[in-house]
Amino acid sequence: MNNCKRVVVIPDGFADDKIESLDDRTPMQAAQTPTLDRWAPMGVQGRSFNVPNTLSPGSDVATLSLLGYDPLEMYTGRAPLEVAAQGIEMGPNDWAWRCNLVTLENEIMKSFTAGHISSEDGAELLGDLQRDVAPLWKEIAPEIGGSVEFVPGVSYRNVVIIHPESDDKPLPFGPETKTFPPHDYSDRSIAYVRPQGPGADAVRKLTAVCAEYMKTARTNARRVAEGKLPATDCWLWGQGKRPSTITFAEKFNWGQGAMITAVDLLRGIATILGWDVLDVPGATGYVDTNFAGKGEAAAKALDDYDIVVVHVEAPDEAGHEGSVEKKIRSLEQIDQETLPPILEKLQTFSNWRLLISPDHPTPVATKTHSRGHVPWMILGSDVTGDGMTSYDETTGEASSRFYHEGSELMELFLHGAL
Repeated sequence: MNNCKRVVVIPDGFADDKIESLDDRTPMQAAQTPTLDRWAPMGVQGRSFNVPNTLSPGSDVATLSLLGYDPLEMYTGRAPLEVAAQGIEMGPNDWAWRCNLVTLENEIMKSFTAGHISSEDGAELLGDLQRDVAPLWKEIAPEIGGSVEFVPGVSYRNVVIIHPESDDKPLPFGPETKTFPPHDYSDRSIAYVRPQGPGADAVRKLTAVCAEYMKTARTNARRVAEGKLPATDCWLWGQGKRPSTITFAEKFNWGQGAMITAVDLLRGIATILGWDVLDVPGATGYVDTNFAGKGEAAAKALDDYDIVVVHVEAPDEAGHEGSVEKKIRSLEQIDQETLPPILEKLQTFSNWRLLISPDHPTPVATKTHSRGHVPWMILGSDVTGDGMTSYDETTGEASSRFYHEGSELMELFLHGAL
């Protein structure tokens, strides 16, 4: 599309509530953000709800809404999106499950990331589970049959795929099968939040066998010797069958897209939208990620792509940890390292727009995702600014632009008059 360019920056979990220790300001308001402050008067601001009331407030649902897709129409679960990121083709009756490597102590969720286990340690552990536990599946769940596959991902974020024996013998899971995101239970009891509903007995048995195996796993023995947390359990959640959708180019009559992210979930979303995924050295999905590298990669990608999405997981991870300091610092690094090269490059094109928006709030007070509305800002070559002096939750609320269905925002961003 030549000189018509669009960039979306998603600071995951960016939005928050006012915090007493910050003089009743939010982390967004407390952070030093000279780039956003400079551009805010030239931007249009508003707010949107990205999570329908009937769905859980996860990044899967919220990001699909932010990118213009109604999750009520195409969302089947978080795990199938992450499977897509691995380039794995699910069968029509396969069920995928997100598999968090977690640390439990006396039925308390000590760490839903197993101490931010490295991808190398996670892959080794998943490989051992595939070798030694997967062959036991038919003994664990003879009433279901089929097979189970452990697929390593990034850090603690992995997946398990349960395959049926045949297409004429579907698995018993369904909409009534209920699971629970582990990050909702940081430092809390998990005694009553094991899988429930159809097929849940088999899943609970599988995780019990995994937990017993992990007590003596070589990976954990080494991690304990190194003073690190062991991965004591495989927490299965976010299950679903393979999704189907039309590509972004077909839906919005837009050109080729690219996604920059360190998180498999976003990689999977990019895959089903028909976009390329661009890797950035040092991108970790945590607060130590390569903020500057992401901005530089996005700027360079604009030479070849018509829309580039930059996802930064750091604010969300800080929120889950309940760390005000880490959240503020991640916002400052996005502002001072990620955004400047993107804005500089965009201004070399005759027609450009930049959308900055969280997917959902992750308040540090609750350490988990919220369904609340999020503030967004659009900048561009053809955008007449609202004159706001900053960009944060309060300025978003002051705007008359509000989308109860967040999926409607993308059409405005791509084609609407501003």
